[in-house]
Amino acid sequence: MNRLLQLLCICLLGLATTTVTFGSEGALMQAKVDLSNRESLKNGARIFINYCLSCHSAAYMRFNRVGQDLGIDEDTLKRDFMFGTDKPGDTMTVAMRKEDARDYFGTPIPDLSVIARARGADWLYTFFMTFYRDPARPFGVNNIQFKDVAMPHVLWELQGLQRAVTEQETLPDGATVERITHLELETPGKQSPSEYAATVQDLVNFLVYLGEPVQLQRHAIGAWVIGYLLAFLVVAWLLKREYWKDVH
Repeated sequence: MNRLLQLLCICLLGLATTTVTFGSEGALMQAKVDLSNRESLKNGARIFINYCLSCHSAAYMRFNRVGQDLGIDEDTLKRDFMFGTDKPGDTMTVAMRKEDARDYFGTPIPDLSVIARARGADWLYTFFMTFYRDPARPFGVNNIQFKDVAMPHVLWELQGLQRAVTEQETLPDGATVERITHLELETPGKQSPSEYAATVQDLVNFLVYLGEPVQLQRHAIGAWVIGYLLAFLVVAWLLKREYWKDVH
């Protein structure tokens, strides 16, 4: 019994530590994931293919599966969602070798097939929204959610460039540190802030779908399953009442 209590305390301590670590990154913005919105998923797929797939692969997904799930015919898929050398049955891979990626960016480039399951939709949404200009970084930008991120802001043409507004904070030991309070749009992009937020929402929507494509079917079938179980509950209750009527 004592050992069980010790293990429970260790688990609770681990949860508390994790909470502090996540909290240190700042509050997450909320992503309104809606996998029933096929137009959002299609636009998210376009954004992903045009802006992300040059470096990041999605090796667990095939182009024709995206077309099948999102209702995209093969001609449109080839024209708007694939590069010239790709075939519908190909997986979403990139031409860049891992060795080259490590040389260019200083770290291996992650595959994004299950990034939404690993990080969460809110984390991804916040990440895409919080790039800011930082001349000290190799690509001239940094990120509030992922400090010292080793990648450029690939959506900067759409969002524009933000600058970090900071303030001095005094620590208990008397030392002062510079803390980012918020971001301000310094150089406007092609989209307004609301349009860019919608674009990021579509991209996150697609990444959530990418992490578990079957959930499109699961959500549709789930409603029928719940309906069946509710109907069966009524039948089971009536049957139970019939069996036990003499007892009561």
